[in-house]
Amino acid sequence: MATTTAGSSAQASSSAVHTPILATGDWTKNLVHLAKTAELKKHALTLQLHTAHILSAHAALEQKSKAIQDLKEQKNKLESERARLLNCLREVNEDRDKADLAEATLDRDVKDLRQKIKAITDSEYTVAKQEVDRLRQELGQPPLPSLQTTLEEKSAEYLKALRLQSEAANAAAGTKRPGDDLGADGQPAKRPRGRPKGSKNSKAKAKSGAAATPPVAGSAS
Repeated sequence: MATTTAGSSAQASSSAVHTPILATGDWTKNLVHLAKTAELKKHALTLQLHTAHILSAHAALEQKSKAIQDLKEQKNKLESERARLLNCLREVNEDRDKADLAEATLDRDVKDLRQKIKAITDSEYTVAKQEVDRLRQELGQPPLPSLQTTLEEKSAEYLKALRLQSEAANAAAGTKRPGDDLGADGQPAKRPRGRPKGSKNSKAKAKSGAAATPPVAGSAS
């Protein structure tokens, strides 16, 4: 009987070991929900990462756009300055061309005048002066001064006339010489303002003295 009891207990234990455990509830639905939740977290993290990259790129894009706008404004200013300078350069070149043309014209005129002076001096003037000096010598008169002496005298007279004209203009305008209004220390002298010091008091004292002095009696006639 003991053997029968032991055998039945062993059979019961072996049947308990081989019996599968059955899950309670809708476990398939829960498992699918957990899998989708994990996948959602994964994709959410990926989306957050991409969003951060997009925001960073957008901020950089705004900075670059602002930098481009600033560069465009600076470029416009530089273009305006460049146009102004080019215009100034064009005007300078035109003025220089005019100056070169005027200089060339004056050089040509000076050259022509020098040639004319030399031609007259070497031919007609020399002959005429020799004849005049010969006749003056026969008449007992001194010869005429040379052409160079005459030119120097004319130049001196011209410079003297200019100096006198300048002095007359300065005198008419009331130009003062430097240092006329300077004091002893080299500073501009200060002019007195108002009435002299003590003039008012002296007048008051004179009036009071005249009132206090008794009249002098005249001598009997």
